[in-house]
Amino acid sequence: MDLKGKVAIVTGSASAAGIGRAAAIRLSQEGAAGVVINYANPASRGKAEAVAYEVERAGAGALVHQADVADDQQCRAMVDAAVRKFGRLDALVNNAATTVRVRYEDLEALTDETWDRIFAVNLKGTFYCIRAAAPHLSASGQGAVVNVSSIAGVRAVGASSIPYAASKAAVINLTMLLARALAPTIRVNCVTPGFVAGQWMEDSLGRERYETARERASQRIPLARIATPEDVAQAILCLITSDFITGHNLVCDGGYLIRD
Repeated sequence: MDLKGKVAIVTGSASAAGIGRAAAIRLSQEGAAGVVINYANPASRGKAEAVAYEVERAGAGALVHQADVADDQQCRAMVDAAVRKFGRLDALVNNAATTVRVRYEDLEALTDETWDRIFAVNLKGTFYCIRAAAPHLSASGQGAVVNVSSIAGVRAVGASSIPYAASKAAVINLTMLLARALAPTIRVNCVTPGFVAGQWMEDSLGRERYETARERASQRIPLARIATPEDVAQAILCLITSDFITGHNLVCDGGYLIRD
């Protein structure tokens, strides 16, 4: 796909330093005509507008839209708003996610509410957005979806929680299922990052634990550093623009999973 003139939705893109922000800006730099900046929490409106400003500086139109992807109707409304403003939809990046940090061995701490919210956002939200976008992506003739998973969903590593890891494993499976179901007019792929620098990890761990974990992870990664959001955005761009790849899970971890 040549991104010139194309329109994309990037969920979970209202972050001062995150994968969604980096992806939205990168798509704009590559010639996208329009990018939808999605956020769920009303308190994130200012951050979303800051990302929109950067998208517009890069040459694309921007639409800031609040939607909780765990709500099917809000996903449909977001897609409708994108098509009304830009007249088309060509790409969807499912980046929105949530987690609760619970030690893996602490099974009693995993409430129904924790399971339900994590799966509602990470898995059902991914499906809802794809389902809402599918008619428009198909109409474009070369629609592309990229889901964002995690190496927690491949090897159950990381310090998040069992529901998070399970939801991200399910996203990889969903990617393959929908790649078959939506071919040949829509390609569906997945990017699976390892430890990524930025706000998500720092907010989750706290500043001191984040710096310790970052240093420890860098020492264990063959490429000797953790990923930046821009590294993952590059992988997302690759899968959007590569016209003969579908149903693929691209691990973006600097070699962490193949280390000794």
